[in-house]
Amino acid sequence: MRNLNIVLAEDALLLREGLVSILERAGHTVTAAVGDADALVVAVRHDPPDVVITDVRMPPDHTDEGLRAAAAIRADHPSVGIVVLSQYVADAYLPALLESSTGGVGYLLKDRVGHVTEFLQSVDRVAAGGTVVDPEVVRQLLSRRRGDGPLARLTARETEVLALMAQGLTNPSIASQLFVSEAAVRKHVGNIFAKLPLDPDGDRRVQAVLTYLRRPT
Repeated sequence: MRNLNIVLAEDALLLREGLVSILERAGHTVTAAVGDADALVVAVRHDPPDVVITDVRMPPDHTDEGLRAAAAIRADHPSVGIVVLSQYVADAYLPALLESSTGGVGYLLKDRVGHVTEFLQSVDRVAAGGTVVDPEVVRQLLSRRRGDGPLARLTARETEVLALMAQGLTNPSIASQLFVSEAAVRKHVGNIFAKLPLDPDGDRRVQAVLTYLRRPT
């Protein structure tokens, strides 16, 4: 785990202060903690961090200001990791969030912050260029999309492995979670790669997750 420079945007003061405390206790530096999307963009422009953590909904309209700010930041600073926090499962945000996969990206429910270790691990994965989607978001999307397109080719176990991949887990972590061998996980991952329409020249693990998450409900 490396120490990260982080810019935080959250309009709820108590949550914002709580997030600052969690991140700084973990050894990270919060270079700016702001309450609206405009201030977020200014803070990043002034001193680009390793990771931005932002709420989806912020003043003035409490719609998708944070998400639009994240998209603007990604366009100007493609290497900055983006972690978006949402109060509810709203997968309509996912296509825009995942449209650019050049840097790390995460979509987490705010409840995940209470699971401090998991939250910090997610921030680390995004900083390292990974894609992390909240387990509850993945669970709900999987329940809606199980029979959709090429995903219908996956077995139940392969779908389960794909869900864990979307959460950012490595093969050893997936093996531990499912109580199977790493060799079994590698076989399932290989089957997933073979069944989904992926570019052989790209990162197939990232493509597999994004192919699934970007599909319309």
